[in-house]
Amino acid sequence: MKVALLTTDSREHFKDYSNPQPYFGAAPEALLEGFRLLPDSIEVHVISCLQQSPVSSPEKLADNIHYHPLVVSKLGWMRTGYQGCVRAVRRKLRELKPDIVHGQGTERECAVSAALSGFPSVVTVHGVMRAIHELGGEHRNGYYWFAKHLESFSLGRVGGVISISPYVDSLVAPLTPKTWFIPNALQEFFFTGSSRHKRRNGPARIVNVGVISPRKRQLEVLAELRDLRDDFPFEVTFVGRTTPGDPYGAEFHSLRGTLETPHHKFAHIESLTREAFLELYDDSDAMIHFSSEESFGLTFAEALARNLMLFASDVGAIRQIGEGLSNCRIFGPQDFAGLRLALREWLAANRHLETREAAPNRLIAERYHPEVIAARHLDVYREVARIP
Repeated sequence: MKVALLTTDSREHFKDYSNPQPYFGAAPEALLEGFRLLPDSIEVHVISCLQQSPVSSPEKLADNIHYHPLVVSKLGWMRTGYQGCVRAVRRKLRELKPDIVHGQGTERECAVSAALSGFPSVVTVHGVMRAIHELGGEHRNGYYWFAKHLESFSLGRVGGVISISPYVDSLVAPLTPKTWFIPNALQEFFFTGSSRHKRRNGPARIVNVGVISPRKRQLEVLAELRDLRDDFPFEVTFVGRTTPGDPYGAEFHSLRGTLETPHHKFAHIESLTREAFLELYDDSDAMIHFSSEESFGLTFAEALARNLMLFASDVGAIRQIGEGLSNCRIFGPQDFAGLRLALREWLAANRHLETREAAPNRLIAERYHPEVIAARHLDVYREVARIP
Protein backbone atom coordinates (compact mmCIF):
# COMPACT_ATOMS: atom_id res chain seq x y z
CA MET A 1 0.00 0.00 0.00
CA LYS A 2 1.26 3.45 -0.92
CA VAL A 3 0.44 6.19 1.60
CA ALA A 4 1.06 9.93 1.38
CA LEU A 5 1.52 11.37 4.88
CA LEU A 6 1.09 15.14 5.07
CA THR A 7 2.76 16.58 8.14
CA THR A 8 4.60 19.69 9.31
CA ASP A 9 8.37 19.62 9.06
CA SER A 10 9.45 21.25 12.33
CA ARG A 11 12.20 23.07 10.45
CA GLU A 12 9.40 25.25 9.08
CA HIS A 13 7.74 25.69 12.45
CA PHE A 14 10.98 26.75 14.15
CA LYS A 15 12.52 28.43 11.04
CA ASP A 16 15.38 25.95 11.38
CA TYR A 17 16.12 25.84 7.66
CA SER A 18 19.85 25.17 8.01
CA ASN A 19 19.18 21.78 9.61
CA PRO A 20 19.86 19.13 6.93
CA GLN A 21 17.51 16.60 8.55
CA PRO A 22 13.71 16.97 8.67
CA TYR A 23 12.07 16.36 12.02
CA PHE A 24 8.46 16.22 13.09
CA GLY A 25 6.23 16.31 16.15
CA ALA A 26 6.37 13.40 18.59
CA ALA A 27 3.14 11.84 17.28
CA PRO A 28 4.06 11.67 13.55
CA GLU A 29 7.64 10.66 14.47
CA ALA A 30 6.30 7.71 16.46
CA LEU A 31 3.90 6.73 13.67
CA LEU A 32 6.74 6.80 11.15
CA GLU A 33 8.76 4.56 13.49
CA GLY A 34 5.87 2.10 13.36
CA PHE A 35 5.68 2.24 9.56
CA ARG A 36 9.42 1.61 9.40
CA LEU A 37 8.81 -1.64 11.26
CA LEU A 38 6.27 -2.77 8.60
CA PRO A 39 8.37 -2.59 5.42
CA ASP A 40 6.48 -5.36 3.61
CA SER A 41 3.07 -3.77 4.18
CA ILE A 42 3.46 -0.08 3.41
CA GLU A 43 5.36 2.45 1.31
CA VAL A 44 5.15 5.93 2.85
CA HIS A 45 5.72 9.27 1.16
CA VAL A 46 6.04 12.08 3.70
CA ILE A 47 5.13 15.48 2.23
CA SER A 48 5.84 18.76 4.02
CA CYS A 49 5.52 22.36 2.89
CA LEU A 50 8.24 24.91 3.66
CA GLN A 51 8.66 28.60 2.91
CA GLN A 52 12.38 28.65 2.21
CA SER A 53 14.49 27.15 -0.56
CA PRO A 54 16.83 25.44 -0.92
CA VAL A 55 16.50 23.18 2.12
CA SER A 56 18.79 20.18 2.29
CA SER A 57 16.83 16.96 2.87
CA PRO A 58 17.39 13.21 2.44
CA GLU A 59 15.35 11.43 -0.20
CA LYS A 60 14.55 8.65 2.26
CA LEU A 61 13.94 8.53 6.01
CA ALA A 62 13.95 4.71 5.99
CA ASP A 63 13.95 1.98 3.35
CA ASN A 64 10.17 2.27 2.93
CA ILE A 65 9.75 5.96 3.84
CA HIS A 66 10.39 8.71 1.26
CA TYR A 67 10.51 12.44 1.98
CA HIS A 68 9.29 15.26 -0.29
CA PRO A 69 9.80 18.89 0.84
CA LEU A 70 7.66 21.35 -1.16
CA VAL A 71 8.57 25.04 -1.24
CA VAL A 72 5.55 27.36 -1.09
CA SER A 73 5.81 31.15 -1.10
CA LYS A 74 4.45 33.13 1.86
CA LEU A 75 1.38 34.14 -0.15
CA GLY A 76 0.29 30.50 -0.32
CA TRP A 77 -0.09 29.98 3.40
CA MET A 78 -2.67 31.09 5.97
CA ARG A 79 -3.60 34.42 4.37
CA THR A 80 -4.99 32.55 1.34
CA GLY A 81 -6.40 29.55 3.19
CA TYR A 82 -3.20 27.61 2.45
CA GLN A 83 -4.06 27.48 -1.26
CA GLY A 84 -0.40 27.50 -2.28
CA CYS A 85 0.21 24.45 -0.09
CA VAL A 86 -2.93 22.72 -1.39
CA ARG A 87 -1.84 23.17 -5.01
CA ALA A 88 1.77 22.11 -4.41
CA VAL A 89 0.61 18.98 -2.58
CA ARG A 90 -1.87 18.11 -5.33
CA ARG A 91 0.85 18.34 -7.98
CA LYS A 92 3.09 16.00 -6.00
CA LEU A 93 0.23 13.57 -5.34
CA ARG A 94 -0.65 13.35 -9.03
CA GLU A 95 2.95 12.30 -9.55
CA LEU A 96 3.00 9.76 -6.70
CA LYS A 97 -0.53 8.31 -7.16
CA PRO A 98 -0.96 7.09 -3.57
CA ASP A 99 -3.72 4.75 -2.43
CA ILE A 100 -4.60 7.14 0.39
CA VAL A 101 -3.62 10.54 1.79
CA HIS A 102 -3.29 11.06 5.54
CA GLY A 103 -3.25 14.62 6.90
CA GLN A 104 -1.63 15.05 10.31
CA GLY A 105 -3.46 17.70 12.32
CA THR A 106 -5.85 20.58 11.64
CA GLU A 107 -3.61 23.33 13.02
CA ARG A 108 -2.10 24.29 9.67
CA GLU A 109 -2.21 23.16 6.04
CA CYS A 110 -2.16 19.36 6.39
CA ALA A 111 -5.88 18.68 6.84
CA VAL A 112 -7.12 21.00 4.09
CA SER A 113 -4.45 19.67 1.71
CA ALA A 114 -5.68 16.12 2.39
CA ALA A 115 -9.32 17.13 2.00
CA LEU A 116 -8.69 18.77 -1.39
CA SER A 117 -6.16 16.23 -2.62
CA GLY A 118 -8.47 14.39 -5.00
CA PHE A 119 -7.52 11.05 -3.41
CA PRO A 120 -9.14 8.98 -0.64
CA SER A 121 -8.12 10.70 2.56
CA VAL A 122 -8.21 10.68 6.34
CA VAL A 123 -7.11 13.21 8.95
CA THR A 124 -5.74 12.76 12.44
CA VAL A 125 -6.98 15.44 14.84
CA HIS A 126 -4.46 16.12 17.61
CA GLY A 127 -6.00 19.32 18.95
CA VAL A 128 -9.57 20.41 18.17
CA MET A 129 -9.31 23.97 16.90
CA ARG A 130 -12.88 24.83 17.85
CA ALA A 131 -12.27 23.80 21.47
CA ILE A 132 -8.97 25.68 21.66
CA HIS A 133 -10.58 28.80 20.20
CA GLU A 134 -13.42 28.70 22.73
CA LEU A 135 -11.05 28.06 25.62
CA GLY A 136 -8.85 30.99 24.71
CA GLY A 137 -11.70 33.40 24.08
CA GLU A 138 -9.91 34.69 20.99
CA HIS A 139 -11.52 37.52 19.05
CA ARG A 140 -13.12 37.08 15.64
CA ASN A 141 -10.64 36.72 12.75
CA GLY A 142 -7.81 35.55 15.01
CA TYR A 143 -5.64 32.51 14.24
CA TYR A 144 -7.76 29.92 16.04
CA TRP A 145 -11.00 31.48 14.78
CA PHE A 146 -9.75 30.93 11.26
CA ALA A 147 -8.37 27.47 12.08
CA LYS A 148 -11.65 26.22 13.52
CA HIS A 149 -13.53 27.15 10.34
CA LEU A 150 -10.89 25.56 8.14
CA GLU A 151 -11.05 22.48 10.37
CA SER A 152 -14.82 22.14 9.90
CA PHE A 153 -14.43 22.60 6.15
CA SER A 154 -11.71 19.95 5.95
CA LEU A 155 -13.25 17.29 8.19
CA GLY A 156 -16.46 17.28 6.18
CA ARG A 157 -14.54 16.46 2.99
CA VAL A 158 -12.34 13.52 4.06
CA GLY A 159 -13.23 9.86 4.41
CA GLY A 160 -13.04 10.12 8.18
CA VAL A 161 -11.06 11.21 11.20
CA ILE A 162 -8.61 9.30 13.37
CA SER A 163 -9.33 10.56 16.89
CA ILE A 164 -6.57 10.23 19.46
CA SER A 165 -8.98 10.14 22.43
CA PRO A 166 -12.69 9.72 23.19
CA TYR A 167 -12.78 13.45 24.00
CA VAL A 168 -11.55 14.36 20.52
CA ASP A 169 -13.94 11.82 19.02
CA SER A 170 -16.94 13.39 20.75
CA LEU A 171 -16.06 16.81 19.30
CA VAL A 172 -15.28 15.82 15.71
CA ALA A 173 -17.82 13.02 15.12
CA PRO A 174 -20.58 15.46 14.04
CA LEU A 175 -18.24 17.04 11.48
CA THR A 176 -17.03 14.02 9.49
CA PRO A 177 -18.42 10.85 7.86
CA LYS A 178 -16.70 8.40 10.23
CA THR A 179 -14.25 8.30 13.12
CA TRP A 180 -11.76 5.75 14.45
CA PHE A 181 -10.27 5.94 17.93
CA ILE A 182 -6.54 5.29 17.67
CA PRO A 183 -4.28 6.90 20.28
CA ASN A 184 -0.94 8.40 19.38
CA ALA A 185 1.96 5.98 19.59
CA LEU A 186 4.80 6.45 22.00
CA GLN A 187 8.19 6.73 20.36
CA GLU A 188 10.00 3.41 20.31
CA PHE A 189 12.81 4.93 22.35
CA PHE A 190 10.66 4.86 25.49
CA PHE A 191 10.42 1.08 25.19
CA THR A 192 13.93 0.25 24.01
CA GLY A 193 16.06 3.10 25.37
CA SER A 194 18.18 2.76 28.47
CA SER A 195 19.50 5.48 30.74
CA ARG A 196 23.17 5.94 31.38
CA HIS A 197 22.44 6.17 35.09
CA LYS A 198 20.17 4.35 37.49
CA ARG A 199 18.04 6.36 39.87
CA ARG A 200 20.11 8.02 42.57
CA ASN A 201 19.38 7.31 46.22
CA GLY A 202 17.63 10.13 48.03
CA PRO A 203 14.27 11.80 48.56
CA ALA A 204 11.28 11.22 46.33
CA ARG A 205 11.56 12.92 42.96
CA ILE A 206 8.48 14.25 41.17
CA VAL A 207 8.20 15.55 37.60
CA ASN A 208 5.60 17.75 35.88
CA VAL A 209 5.71 18.19 32.10
CA GLY A 210 3.76 20.72 30.04
CA VAL A 211 3.69 24.30 28.80
CA ILE A 212 3.51 26.62 31.82
CA SER A 213 -0.09 27.78 31.48
CA PRO A 214 -3.45 27.99 33.27
CA ARG A 215 -4.57 24.91 31.37
CA LYS A 216 -1.74 22.80 32.81
CA ARG A 217 -2.24 24.37 36.28
CA GLN A 218 1.33 24.37 37.55
CA LEU A 219 0.46 27.10 40.07
CA GLU A 220 -2.17 24.86 41.62
CA VAL A 221 0.28 21.96 41.72
CA LEU A 222 2.83 24.19 43.47
CA ALA A 223 0.21 25.19 46.03
CA GLU A 224 -0.50 21.55 46.88
CA LEU A 225 3.20 20.73 47.18
CA ARG A 226 3.77 23.80 49.36
CA ASP A 227 1.42 22.32 51.97
CA LEU A 228 3.50 19.12 52.10
CA ARG A 229 6.93 20.70 52.56
CA ASP A 230 6.93 20.67 56.35
CA ASP A 231 6.32 16.92 56.54
CA PHE A 232 8.38 15.37 53.75
CA PRO A 233 11.59 15.98 51.80
CA PHE A 234 11.14 15.81 48.02
CA GLU A 235 12.39 17.26 44.75
CA VAL A 236 10.27 18.53 41.84
CA THR A 237 11.27 19.25 38.25
CA PHE A 238 8.94 21.20 35.95
CA VAL A 239 9.60 20.87 32.22
CA GLY A 240 7.75 23.27 29.94
CA ARG A 241 8.11 26.44 27.93
CA THR A 242 7.13 29.81 29.35
CA THR A 243 6.03 32.79 27.28
CA PRO A 244 7.99 36.01 27.92
CA GLY A 245 5.75 38.58 29.56
CA ASP A 246 3.02 36.05 30.40
CA PRO A 247 1.56 36.84 33.88
CA TYR A 248 0.91 33.18 34.67
CA GLY A 249 4.50 32.23 33.89
CA ALA A 250 5.81 35.15 35.97
CA GLU A 251 3.69 34.10 38.95
CA PHE A 252 4.84 30.50 38.52
CA HIS A 253 8.50 31.51 38.69
CA SER A 254 7.88 33.75 41.67
CA LEU A 255 6.09 31.08 43.69
CA ARG A 256 8.56 28.37 42.69
CA GLY A 257 11.44 30.48 43.95
CA THR A 258 9.84 31.03 47.36
CA LEU A 259 9.37 27.29 47.91
CA GLU A 260 13.04 26.28 47.64
CA THR A 261 14.58 24.97 50.88
CA PRO A 262 17.65 22.81 51.64
CA HIS A 263 15.33 19.79 51.56
CA HIS A 264 13.05 20.82 48.70
CA LYS A 265 14.23 21.45 45.15
CA PHE A 266 11.81 23.11 42.70
CA ALA A 267 13.62 23.13 39.36
CA HIS A 268 12.36 24.39 36.00
CA ILE A 269 13.65 23.39 32.54
CA GLU A 270 12.29 24.96 29.34
CA SER A 271 12.78 21.88 27.15
CA LEU A 272 14.64 18.58 26.92
CA THR A 273 15.84 16.25 24.21
CA ARG A 274 14.25 12.83 23.95
CA GLU A 275 17.32 11.25 25.55
CA ALA A 276 17.26 13.76 28.40
CA PHE A 277 13.58 13.04 29.00
CA LEU A 278 14.40 9.37 29.39
CA GLU A 279 17.12 10.23 31.88
CA LEU A 280 14.71 12.44 33.82
CA TYR A 281 11.97 9.81 33.94
CA ASP A 282 14.36 7.08 35.03
CA ASP A 283 15.77 9.29 37.78
CA SER A 284 12.27 10.21 39.02
CA ASP A 285 9.61 8.37 40.99
CA ALA A 286 6.31 10.06 40.15
CA MET A 287 4.59 12.44 37.77
CA ILE A 288 1.83 14.93 38.54
CA HIS A 289 -0.24 15.78 35.47
CA PHE A 290 -3.29 17.80 36.54
CA SER A 291 -4.57 19.57 33.44
CA SER A 292 -7.99 21.23 33.48
CA GLU A 293 -8.89 19.88 30.04
CA GLU A 294 -7.82 17.30 27.50
CA SER A 295 -4.07 16.98 27.13
CA PHE A 296 -3.31 16.01 23.57
CA GLY A 297 0.16 14.66 24.13
CA LEU A 298 1.15 11.37 25.74
CA THR A 299 3.50 12.72 28.37
CA PHE A 300 1.80 10.75 31.11
CA ALA A 301 1.90 7.57 29.01
CA GLU A 302 5.64 8.05 28.57
CA ALA A 303 5.96 8.27 32.36
CA LEU A 304 3.86 5.13 32.82
CA ALA A 305 5.96 3.37 30.19
CA ARG A 306 8.98 3.95 32.45
CA ASN A 307 6.98 2.80 35.52
CA LEU A 308 6.63 6.12 37.33
CA MET A 309 3.74 6.63 39.74
CA LEU A 310 1.18 8.89 38.05
CA PHE A 311 -1.17 11.34 39.78
CA ALA A 312 -3.51 12.73 37.12
CA SER A 313 -6.76 14.61 36.61
CA ASP A 314 -9.61 12.75 34.93
CA VAL A 315 -9.51 14.44 31.53
CA GLY A 316 -9.17 13.08 28.02
CA ALA A 317 -7.95 9.53 27.58
CA ILE A 318 -6.26 9.10 30.95
CA ARG A 319 -8.65 6.32 32.05
CA GLN A 320 -8.00 4.35 28.88
CA ILE A 321 -4.25 4.86 29.22
CA GLY A 322 -4.14 3.91 32.90
CA GLU A 323 -6.58 1.00 32.75
CA GLY A 324 -5.24 -2.03 34.60
CA LEU A 325 -2.16 -0.22 35.95
CA SER A 326 -1.49 -0.13 39.68
CA ASN A 327 0.80 2.90 39.40
CA CYS A 328 -1.91 5.30 38.24
CA ARG A 329 -4.12 7.42 40.52
CA ILE A 330 -6.89 9.47 38.85
CA PHE A 331 -8.87 12.32 40.42
CA GLY A 332 -11.68 14.62 39.38
CA PRO A 333 -10.36 17.73 37.62
CA GLN A 334 -11.17 19.87 40.68
CA ASP A 335 -10.30 17.29 43.36
CA PHE A 336 -7.18 18.96 44.70
CA ALA A 337 -7.98 17.69 48.20
CA GLY A 338 -7.87 14.13 46.88
CA LEU A 339 -4.62 14.82 45.08
CA ARG A 340 -3.06 16.30 48.22
CA LEU A 341 -4.14 13.33 50.37
CA ALA A 342 -2.81 10.80 47.82
CA LEU A 343 0.51 12.64 47.59
CA ARG A 344 0.76 12.72 51.37
CA GLU A 345 0.15 8.97 51.61
CA TRP A 346 2.62 8.23 48.83
CA LEU A 347 5.33 10.47 50.26
CA ALA A 348 4.85 8.93 53.71
CA ALA A 349 5.49 5.50 52.22
CA ASN A 350 8.44 6.73 50.14
CA ARG A 351 10.45 9.01 52.42
CA HIS A 352 13.75 7.70 51.11
CA LEU A 353 13.75 5.79 47.83
CA GLU A 354 16.50 3.43 46.81
CA THR A 355 18.05 2.85 43.41
CA ARG A 356 15.57 1.23 41.03
CA GLU A 357 15.82 -0.37 37.63
CA ALA A 358 13.71 1.36 34.97
CA ALA A 359 12.17 -1.28 32.70
CA PRO A 360 9.43 -0.62 30.12
CA ASN A 361 5.87 -1.34 31.20
CA ARG A 362 4.45 -4.36 29.34
CA LEU A 363 0.82 -3.16 29.26
CA ILE A 364 1.79 0.26 27.89
CA ALA A 365 3.92 -1.44 25.22
CA GLU A 366 0.97 -3.58 24.16
CA ARG A 367 -1.19 -0.47 23.74
CA TYR A 368 1.16 2.24 22.51
CA HIS A 369 4.18 0.67 20.85
CA PRO A 370 4.59 2.32 17.41
CA GLU A 371 4.29 -0.98 15.53
CA VAL A 372 0.95 -1.68 17.23
CA ILE A 373 -0.42 1.78 16.38
CA ALA A 374 0.91 1.67 12.81
CA ALA A 375 -0.87 -1.66 12.20
CA ARG A 376 -4.15 -0.10 13.35
CA HIS A 377 -3.62 2.76 10.90
CA LEU A 378 -3.18 0.25 8.09
CA ASP A 379 -6.61 -1.20 8.86
CA VAL A 380 -8.15 2.29 8.52
CA TYR A 381 -6.29 2.96 5.28
CA ARG A 382 -7.55 -0.29 3.74
CA GLU A 383 -11.11 0.54 4.76
CA VAL A 384 -11.09 4.06 3.34
CA ALA A 385 -9.17 3.11 0.17
CA ARG A 386 -11.30 -0.03 -0.19
CA ILE A 387 -8.32 -2.31 -0.36
CA PRO A 388 -8.98 -5.91 0.84
